[in-house]
Parts: sequence; C-alpha cells; structure tokens
Amino acid sequence: MTQRTQRRIIVVLIPVLIILLDQLSKRVARQRLIGLPGREYAGGLLRIEYAENPGAFLSLGANLPDNLRFVIFTVFVIALLIGLAVFAWRMSDDTPMLVVVAIALVIGGGVSNLIDRLINDGRVVDFMQLSWGPLHTGVFNVADVAIMFGLGLMLLSLLTQSRQSQPQPETGND
Repeated sequence: MTQRTQRRIIVVLIPVLIILLDQLSKRVARQRLIGLPGREYAGGLLRIEYAENPGAFLSLGANLPDNLRFVIFTVFVIALLIGLAVFAWRMSDDTPMLVVVAIALVIGGGVSNLIDRLINDGRVVDFMQLSWGPLHTGVFNVADVAIMFGLGLMLLSLLTQSRQSQPQPETGND
C-alpha cells in the first residue's frame, strides 16, 4: 500500500468515525437529557446538560439574523469543508502524518456539526461542559473536541516545522 493510499484511508476513516461517534452521542443526549437539569461529575469538573446552539464555538454569532447565520454556518462551512477535503485528498506523500490526521479530525467534526445544522433547524446539539475552579468552557460536543484537537495538531505541526526549518547556528571551530 502506498503512502498516498494510507493517507487517503486516514482522510476517510477518521471523519467517518468522528461523525458516527458524534451523531450517536448527540442522539443519546436528545433521548436522555432534554428537559432534565444538568448533572456534575468528577467533583464538578464535567457537567452534562442538553443545549442547542444556533451559533458557532461558544455561541459566537447566535444572535445574528437567521439568513446571515445560514450563510456563515452552513454555506461557508460547506465550501470550507469541500476545500479541506480536496486539499486532503491531493496531499503529497511528504505531507507529515500529523497534518493528515489534523485535517481529518477537522473534516469529521465539521461535517458532523453541519449534519446537525441541516437536520436541526440551524442548531447544533451540545451537552458537555468542563469547569476547573473559576474556569469554565462553553457547552460543547464530540465534534467540537475533534475540531479543536485537529486545530491543535495543526498548530503543533506548524511549530515543529518552523523549528526544523530554522538555520542552525554555526559552531566556532576556528
């Protein structure tokens, strides 16, 4: 199996797994959490509570007019995901595996949240929140975790590549 074939399998397999896991978790959240008060676990570190988010991460854009939200969170996201998928499919053999996995995670999370928007009147189901002392995340879902982890891996890849490409200082052995 060639490296390109391996990368393409990853670009298909990871998004499929993320979509299945995210959609299954959202289905369970709909069935078991709607109308119930939130519950805390691990000493308040994790809170499980059903929420529907019409906006993006941390509800950004939730108050925009419906038509604008549709364009930004559906039309633009579709175009972005198509672009990422085409880029991922055409990646060269020397693309670092970290980048391949990162892009696959972002595609999987993005497609799953897009599915939610399309079947849930423009809203995404969220049900998890983390708290540590005074720090609290917004309510999120499995797809959001995949997207954030993918973006983190991309950043890590950029940082490691920039360090590797920096010229090394010459040692003075005169």
